[in-house]
Amino acid sequence: MRVPFARTGASPVPDHAVQHLVRMRDGTRLATDVYLPDGAATEHALPAVLVRLPYDKNSRYVYFDKAARLFTARGYALVVQDVRGKFRSGGRTLPFLREPDDGYDTIDWITHQPWSDGAVGMFGDSYYGFTQWAAVASQHPALRAIVPRVTTVDFNATTALDPLATDTGVGRPVWVEGIEYYAHHWVDQDAYEWEPDRRVRPVIDQYERAFEAIGARSAWFDLLAPRQTDVLHALGRHPFDSRPVPVLHCVGWYDNIGIPHMNDYLALAARPGWDAVQYLWAGAVDHENYRLDHAPVTEDTDHAASDTALDRLLPEYAGPALDFFDVFLKGSRPVTALAKVTWELGHAGWRTATAWPPARSGERTFWLTGPATAAGPLPGGTLAGAPVADDEHAQWAYDPEHLVPSLVADSFSYLRDHPDAAPLAARDDVLAFTGPLLTDPLDLAGPVSLDLHLACTAPVFDVFAKVLDLAPDGTARLVVRGQVSVRGDGAPREVRIECGHTGYRLRAGHRLALLLASSDYPMYLPCSGSEENPWTTLAPKPSTQTLATGGATPSRLTVTVLTPPAG
Repeated sequence: MRVPFARTGASPVPDHAVQHLVRMRDGTRLATDVYLPDGAATEHALPAVLVRLPYDKNSRYVYFDKAARLFTARGYALVVQDVRGKFRSGGRTLPFLREPDDGYDTIDWITHQPWSDGAVGMFGDSYYGFTQWAAVASQHPALRAIVPRVTTVDFNATTALDPLATDTGVGRPVWVEGIEYYAHHWVDQDAYEWEPDRRVRPVIDQYERAFEAIGARSAWFDLLAPRQTDVLHALGRHPFDSRPVPVLHCVGWYDNIGIPHMNDYLALAARPGWDAVQYLWAGAVDHENYRLDHAPVTEDTDHAASDTALDRLLPEYAGPALDFFDVFLKGSRPVTALAKVTWELGHAGWRTATAWPPARSGERTFWLTGPATAAGPLPGGTLAGAPVADDEHAQWAYDPEHLVPSLVADSFSYLRDHPDAAPLAARDDVLAFTGPLLTDPLDLAGPVSLDLHLACTAPVFDVFAKVLDLAPDGTARLVVRGQVSVRGDGAPREVRIECGHTGYRLRAGHRLALLLASSDYPMYLPCSGSEENPWTTLAPKPSTQTLATGGATPSRLTVTVLTPPAG
């Protein structure tokens, strides 16, 4: 059956921008829109903020034609460029590989413009956060500061990691949604929207049908699926080994690549030479800038549909970066004006700190107990303050013909829907555990992890963990999540699941809850349950997972909490 698709090309150049075709060292020309303050071309030189991205830069999706007014009003030139092979830019459509050289050449071009004062910063989300790291690796001396948002220096950290390739036998399940991105955005200059038929097996055929309909395919997708290649980004030197530059890491607690982004920040905050110029902004937002305060969104709060909502969003989106650039590009504000850490405690507003996790934070452990009632609806088993002395066990099934459904169709905009996860707990292939009713708020501020004692009847299996806020009305909303792929011999073993960091208030009357399952489709590829490739298998194998929760093999959930001030 032919797959219907929509193809999107470049929007017109805005009236308030001037397009330049900037020549790279190999002769390829990249389409670059320049926005200047009124009269800037004749008055005085300006610092520039560069954005290099693979999306239609003037679309409603990235809205730089609108955001430009905020940058120019603060006295910056905004330079927005289509990366190589995308929209108006020439060259082959391949991500990552040429970004260091192209970033260097573009910065060099900026410094030779009559409106430039020679200082350049960079800004942007996701892939256009990565292009900032690529430019750092290229070490152009004019690059003075970067603001990477909801991104990571290494996108390999977001896709599959075969547990066979690790010393521990623990890797990552295949994030279909993340790999599918390349099949939509990295085929040729344009973007393609189409809906896979999720019933098709083998799974890889969903994409073969789409490429056949389009008449072209994504070379980068082919590197990742079905071979599951661990693709190394050809950056030359690693950005962290380059000359340090000031960085404002803008992390979303609900960002689907928030774990690797926080790892980037923590690595640099502990790295001599870099540590002094690392700053963190962490908010209760997702990858597409939807906010917990507005979740689930309405027609009036959806910035993808409402002009008023977008106008409200833009100052929140650009404001932290502009304040940062005022310090490190313009020098118009002192360094002391910036907090090292600005973070949001979900449901309780913004805070500042000198480090992350903040002072007065410490670990609190909840022990998984009561497994006899875990295979049922919430509250299920118990998240207790102490482990039990006796050995206890609970089991759940993995049936590739009856997969646990993903809560949202698009986890990049998770908070747009912010769904109730409670119905998942009622399935017999999901375990649930719930903590005590809170009489006082419990403030989470830092990492969350699980240590589970597990055995499985299959040689490879996946575990998906969701940590939830169970409200008095019975609804359960996601706080953090984590997932692992495990390879073993059937013997019990301890498995750690890192669920990332959060800032979140569990309010009085609420309860902490945990769900465990072995599928999450279509967000993640169903496990083959065998040595077969999960992309190409026609017969994935069912399995039974056993969780030990007491005696010599207790399982536990560890959260980081703020302790109330003395007195």
